[in-house]
Amino acid sequence: MGKLTPFRFTKVIFTIGPATLDVSVLRRMLRAGVDICRINMAHASHEWTQKAIEVVRTASIEEGRGVSILMDIKGPEVRTGYIDGHIDLSEGQQIDLTQSPDATPDGDIVSIDINYPALIDEVSVGDVLLVDSGLMRFEVQEVRIDRIRCCVVIPGRMGSRRHINIPGKKINLPAMTEKDVADTKMGIGNGVDFFALSFVRESGDIEQLKKFLLDNQSKAKVVAKIEDQSGIENLEEILEVSDALMVARGDLGIEVPYEDLPIIQKQAVSSALTLGKPVIMATHLLESMTESPMPTRAEITDVSNSVFERVDCVMLSGETSVGKHPVECINVLNKITKNAEAHSDYGGYNHDLTLKTTREKLMKSAVVLALELGGVGIVVFSSTGLHVRTLSALRPYGCPIFVFTERQEIINESRILWGVKAFMSEFKDSQEATISDSIYRLQSEGCVDKGDQLIIVPNLLFGEVNMVQIRNV
Repeated sequence: MGKLTPFRFTKVIFTIGPATLDVSVLRRMLRAGVDICRINMAHASHEWTQKAIEVVRTASIEEGRGVSILMDIKGPEVRTGYIDGHIDLSEGQQIDLTQSPDATPDGDIVSIDINYPALIDEVSVGDVLLVDSGLMRFEVQEVRIDRIRCCVVIPGRMGSRRHINIPGKKINLPAMTEKDVADTKMGIGNGVDFFALSFVRESGDIEQLKKFLLDNQSKAKVVAKIEDQSGIENLEEILEVSDALMVARGDLGIEVPYEDLPIIQKQAVSSALTLGKPVIMATHLLESMTESPMPTRAEITDVSNSVFERVDCVMLSGETSVGKHPVECINVLNKITKNAEAHSDYGGYNHDLTLKTTREKLMKSAVVLALELGGVGIVVFSSTGLHVRTLSALRPYGCPIFVFTERQEIINESRILWGVKAFMSEFKDSQEATISDSIYRLQSEGCVDKGDQLIIVPNLLFGEVNMVQIRNV
């Protein structure tokens, strides 16, 4: 099956940045096999974002290979303000976090403003603040009317707009800030396919973003990023209303005891698989390749374990946004994921998926038949994308899912789904002509060879009796 182009089931998301904001580099990324481009709005201006979207789409047209766009809006997070240059902090030094950049310094004590002035009302003496992914640690010594005075416990170099975590504290930030609203509007105007909401704490956060998209005539899908204790505690209700889940291990690894992180990761992926929601594994997958042309042995194992856990996508952040070897990172992911997939089976498919309707159970029968025939492709015709998601969630190991649709948004959405390759197709009046055209297209694309078998699910297109067919190429 697909001997000309070995099939990779796990999808790849890369983050665009200075290292990849170039049409020629992006064409090489597309050739290497990326599926989704992530734009991180925590660091991007609208002008830069507009340029990023334009170069991605130009590269996509020139290369003849589509890529979906995911806008990662930064959500309710506490950050420090702008600093001209940087400040080197030493152990035991005092630092003031102020309500405003215009706050008057208190003597020689270094002061820096924060984007959430109400934090002053929510922290207590003795609380620990983890700054810049935990690279620095402050302890609250005193809470004043206009500032939080801290003692530097773990020193470091303070730059602009560093993220602050307060483990164990529920901070009453809004689900969407003013910046998030402006960024989302900009993304909607540019036809972004996915919005990822950071620091999702409860289902209401996702519902708020979904309503905003609906009110602004956007059909974009919403990805919930789980990054703190509240998100973990409310995972089931968040998954129910989300279109996909991102396990964002950077902040999550700071907010929870680090020894718990692998367990939380495994449980989050398992919950998503049971509910049939796509799941993305993110952060530090190939972190060393930001500088090095080779991954560490631990990173190779980490990526492989993500595949063994049955995630839909693996995601790169700094490795492709600012790293020295962005294209090689994709080549490395390809090698690792394909090899891990070749050694995955888990009893053939995802037995934990909850199936409710007759049509969903028909998808299961197609999967079982494809596996019984030795791992053959499944061809499905879709107008809604619903049964495509079911087939992908069933995880038929070794069985590619080929989707034919007349709707571009289904193709764009399918790039987040495990094992799915989608094609734009014009459905004919005749069922037989439509199926024959689809098989010919798969042959011409090098996805199948003469003599291969395929499972066809024609009923979704023509509304006939629930059935599946076996066809020889």
